[in-house]
Amino acid sequence: MSEVTVTVRGEHEARIAPERATIRVTVRSEGPERGSVVDDVMRLGEPVRASITERAETDVVVDWSSKRLSVRAERPWNSEGKRLAPVYYASIDFTATFTEASELSIWVSDISAWDGVEVGWVDWHLTPTTRDRVEREVAAAAVGVAVTRAEAYAGALGLSTVTPLEIADVGLISSGQPSPGAPLMKARAGAFAADSAPAMEYEPEELTVTATVEARFVAR
Repeated sequence: MSEVTVTVRGEHEARIAPERATIRVTVRSEGPERGSVVDDVMRLGEPVRASITERAETDVVVDWSSKRLSVRAERPWNSEGKRLAPVYYASIDFTATFTEASELSIWVSDISAWDGVEVGWVDWHLTPTTRDRVEREVAAAAVGVAVTRAEAYAGALGLSTVTPLEIADVGLISSGQPSPGAPLMKARAGAFAADSAPAMEYEPEELTVTATVEARFVAR
């Protein structure tokens, strides 16, 4: 047996604590008159905006945005099947990125009691610099796993060396079609709920960064 083609798959994952938390908050108002509804939602949204900008000045919040006012109208039906007068709905969305989970918890505990405020999802993530570094490390480690497997197969056949021919994201070698094999980042948002506790607690789980590659070698 002079040489054998060996095709293997390499996987690796790393777990890392999130560095940032981006939260979405919506301020809503509704009523029978468009003008009063708009004025009301602007009034309710101002303290939320002020609380975010105050934290941005001290670097507790590193990025934030506010979508423009959204207004819509609906004409509900009554129990007799008749259309009623229009009801107007207005909302303003805010997103803010916090550097500390504890600061996020304090802020949410404060604003969740304010009129018209709805606390939405939280996205836990890394800084771009850390994310790029971890993805490179995980991808390189996945390649290392593929090499180790190829060497193990070669050794089992009594062959001593392996030479790489191809390496690709998972699925590309076998089918020639693109597939999502590049490093992936997965995370579940930290659980939070409004209950009788005096404060909301955000406990982020570790982010899992995974990579899978396929490689083809010649073993001699």
